[in-house]
Amino acid sequence: MFRFRFPRGLKPTSLSDRRRFYSEEFDLKSVNDFLGWRDVTKTPFAVIVGRHSNIYLPEYESIKNKAVIIDKHEGLEDVLNYILQYLPEGVYYDRNIYSNPLECEKCGSYKDCWDCSNFLGQELAFDIDPENVYCPYHGSIKDKMERGQGLSFCMIEFKRVRKLTINLIQELEKEFCKIIAVFSGRGFHIHILDENAVELGKKEREKIAKKYERFAIDPWVTTGEMRLIRLPFSLNGLVSRLCTPVSFEEIKSFDPRRMAIPRFLFSQL
Repeated sequence: MFRFRFPRGLKPTSLSDRRRFYSEEFDLKSVNDFLGWRDVTKTPFAVIVGRHSNIYLPEYESIKNKAVIIDKHEGLEDVLNYILQYLPEGVYYDRNIYSNPLECEKCGSYKDCWDCSNFLGQELAFDIDPENVYCPYHGSIKDKMERGQGLSFCMIEFKRVRKLTINLIQELEKEFCKIIAVFSGRGFHIHILDENAVELGKKEREKIAKKYERFAIDPWVTTGEMRLIRLPFSLNGLVSRLCTPVSFEEIKSFDPRRMAIPRFLFSQL
């Protein structure tokens, strides 16, 4: 039995629907436009095959919980070929900026990049997910984790996250100019594309995470410890919703039960 609970209409995506989405709906032009400020050919991507949904191609059972890094590619068409190979639950990109990502093979890891000459910076981001807020019915994140339902959420939690996202953007606008909000499928990501933000060091990011912790952000994302972030316009296979950029006004009334729905779901109604 699937252990997570979501608002009405949100459910894991089958392998056949993942294939259908990435074959027929996935908008590579929009992805390219979103990543246009950086060199896509030097951007590593990653897929997670079936960690949370437990839906995966049987030949990938041994790696279903791992992040499979895609760093040997010539562009988004190549990345799409990998996605169609794995039919993953989620697709991500690396916020780090490298002179040459293939040089990372020499140390055997993408961790602890901050003092490496190959590391040029990292996109600053904030991640606000509904499981991180308290719910009068479902409790705290600790309560949810103890029940094994850490990724579950209800509309009470989502509406609180929606409000926190609006408030955080208003605060960030006092410091930064290039701010893009993205509905992640469950909560919201906030991408900061200011040049001075990309150049921030680890200690500076830790201070920023501390400064804004009252907004229920995931500190691992803001400090840069978690460098991967969900790729906009990809499919969140845990809930069958599109990861999609949203305007400030759209956030105010955003409802995952009736928005960011992939076309393949309409054909099943």
